[in-house]
Amino acid sequence: MSKSMLLTATITATAWLSVHLVLQSGRKTKGLFIPSPGTTVVPELQEQEIANLPYPPDALPGGRDAITPYGSIRIYEWGPEEGEKVLFIHGISTPAVALGDLGHEFANRGYRVMLFDLFGRGYSDAPTDLDYDARLYVTQILLVLASSKLSWTAFHLVGYSLGGCLGVSFMRYCPHMVRSLSLVASGGLIRPYHVGWQSRLLYNSGLIPEFLVRILVKRRIRPKDEQLPSTAGGVDIISVEIKKHFPSGDGDSNGGDGFDSATISKFRPDVTVASIVRWQVDHHEGFVTAFLSSIRNAPIYAPQDDWKHLAMILETRRQLEHPMELGSISGIPAGKVLMVIGEDDSVVVKDEIIEDAEQVLGVDGVEFAILPGGHELPFTMSSSVASAIDGFWHR
Repeated sequence: MSKSMLLTATITATAWLSVHLVLQSGRKTKGLFIPSPGTTVVPELQEQEIANLPYPPDALPGGRDAITPYGSIRIYEWGPEEGEKVLFIHGISTPAVALGDLGHEFANRGYRVMLFDLFGRGYSDAPTDLDYDARLYVTQILLVLASSKLSWTAFHLVGYSLGGCLGVSFMRYCPHMVRSLSLVASGGLIRPYHVGWQSRLLYNSGLIPEFLVRILVKRRIRPKDEQLPSTAGGVDIISVEIKKHFPSGDGDSNGGDGFDSATISKFRPDVTVASIVRWQVDHHEGFVTAFLSSIRNAPIYAPQDDWKHLAMILETRRQLEHPMELGSISGIPAGKVLMVIGEDDSVVVKDEIIEDAEQVLGVDGVEFAILPGGHELPFTMSSSVASAIDGFWHR
C-alpha cells in the first residue's frame, strides 16, 4: 500500500468514524471470547459441505474440544498410548492441520502426538479481553496438556514459527516438563529491522483508528482467491528467490508465494496454505483479533528475555555431573536445543538466526539442521523434518 493510498483510507475512515461508533453503541457487548467456526459455521453445513472444507473438523485423528474459561480449544491426540509424547505448536496464521503430516510422521514411528489450534485459529475460540502474549499462550498449553486422559508431565516439544518462540516461553516456566525442544523456522529472534514502515504504522503507531486497523489487517493477510500453481514440493522457486532478500516482517502470514501455494498435507494435495488462511479470515470472526494481538504482544521479534532464561537452563543442564539421572542425554538433559531452518526461508533468515541463536544460547546450546525450502518447510518436507528431529533425540 502506498503512502497516498493509506492517507486516503485514513481520511475516509475518519469521516465514517462517527457513524461506526453509533452503530457499535447499538450492538450487544460480546462475551469473553468469540466462538470458532465449529460453533458458528459447521452446524449450518451439510455433511458433504463439511467434508469439502479446507480444514474440516475431522482432518486429524483423535479430535476433541476442551472447554476452558478462555473458550473452547480444539485438540488432536493419537498414536500409541505407551509411546514417548510429542506436543506440536503451530504458527501465527496456520492452524494445527498445517502440522498434521508431521504429527503422522511421528505417530507412525511409535510416538504419542498431540496438536491443537491456538486461540483464534482453526476451531479454537478467541478470547476478547486478553492480550495474545506469552502468558495467554503458556496458559493455553497447560490447559491442553491437562485435557488428556494420559499424563503429559514429560514430553518432547516441537514449535513451528510463532509456535517456536511460544515453546521457548513455555520452557522458561516449565522446564521440568520438557524432554527436548525442537524449533522449526522459529520466531523469537527475528531482527526488528525486518518490520517495515507500513507494518509499524499499521500495528503499533496508534495513529490509525483501531477499527480501521482491523479492516486493513484483514485485507492485508487474506490471500488472493487466485493462486499461482505450485511447483514440485509446493514451492514457487522464483518467488522465494525474490522475496528471501526482502522479508515482509509479518510472520508466517507472508512467507512468499511459495508459502501461500504450498500443499498443506500429502493426504489433501488440493488444499493449500492460502486456502486455509483465507477460510479463517472469512469464517473465524476472532482470527483477525488473534493475529493482530499476536503481532503486537507475542514474543516474535528480538530481543526476547525468554531466550536468555533458556540459555541459563541449558547451561545448568550441561553442568550436571550425572545427566543420565534425567533420562536420555539428548535434548534438554544434554543442555541443547535443535533449530530446523529452511535454506530459503524469507521470514526466518538462515544466516541471521544461526548467528543470533549461537550468540544468545552459546555454540554448545544449539544444534542446527538446514533443509532445502522456505517457511513452508514442515508442510512440504515433513518426513525430512521428522528425521532431523528424531535423529537429534536419539543421536
